Amino acid sequence: MKKEIPLLIVLICGLFMAIQFFVPNEASQFLYRYALDWVIVIGVFALALGIWSFTKVSYDKISRRSENWPYAVVALIGLFGMIFSGFGFFGGMESYMYKHLFQFIVVPIQATMFALLAFFITSAAYRAFRARSALATVLLATALIVMLRFNPFLGPLGDPIGAAASWILNVPNMAAKRAIVIGIGLGMVATALKVILGIERGYMGKD
Repeated sequence: MKKEIPLLIVLICGLFMAIQFFVPNEASQFLYRYALDWVIVIGVFALALGIWSFTKVSYDKISRRSENWPYAVVALIGLFGMIFSGFGFFGGMESYMYKHLFQFIVVPIQATMFALLAFFITSAAYRAFRARSALATVLLATALIVMLRFNPFLGPLGDPIGAAASWILNVPNMAAKRAIVIGIGLGMVATALKVILGIERGYMGKD
């Protein structure tokens, strides 16, 4: 029964969430909204579990003096500093401490991460766009056209390049995006059916 009851709950909930979408009824809509409220509650518990897991892993790294353990100390201080500074008795999200921690630590860190990401993307694009074959040459030319449309120094060439870039984005690129989205949708449906029917049981842990 340890396996059958969870599988039965997943089957009933999965079938209900799939069927109610096609039932335009007030009772069905109420149950759907009620289920979404429970999703939010479960998400809150998942957040608490994530904080506990992160704290435990960081504490174990500090206690064992593992490699780069000082970073774990900084991470824990930052985590609980942001949490406690956002509490009501400190003034909440409008408090001096919370605003300064966010504006002068979190925002610069995010900007730094995005700046580093730009260099990684440039490096990956250089490796991917080297014209070693006909397809790579087409990819390189297409990427150049799309990137050049933002260049303000092209002068009269800007209009035809912009038109070509718009056609690339709206026709072949859009077709590829739709194919990818359709593939993702089919994969989601297949995965959902496997979970509902009990074929996929990874959420139950080890059998």
